[in-house]
Amino acid sequence: MISHDLARRLRDAGVTWSPRNGDTFWVPDRELDDTVFTVSDMVVEVRDLPHGRTLAFNGTTEWALDDVDEREAVWLPRLDQLLELLGPDFVSLAARSGGHVVRIRVRDAEQEHVDVGAEDAAARAVLALLRGR
Repeated sequence: MISHDLARRLRDAGVTWSPRNGDTFWVPDRELDDTVFTVSDMVVEVRDLPHGRTLAFNGTTEWALDDVDEREAVWLPRLDQLLELLGPDFVSLAARSGGHVVRIRVRDAEQEHVDVGAEDAAARAVLALLRGR
């Protein structure tokens, strides 16, 4: 799973999220930093309301958390979603001793982005692609 730091950096860089079943997210600044939530029609439901989109927590009686505004949640994109964000600029993903390397094409040059986890390497590549545009 992508690190919370990189997920927050992606959001701050302007990566948008349209919540779908199976997506994961966390809610900072609510004493829930270690809790990862999953969007599901059975547990967390996306609701479009006049004032904006909310994430509704159905059936969670142990917390005083009924819903949070979408802008408060930080999306934790999966590897496939990160690669989709890279689009045609994605060149390759490879495992290396101690980590993973994502190669992308920015303008006419290739770049390598390395991290221990494949998701984090891909997130670094997305951030670099956003800076390079």
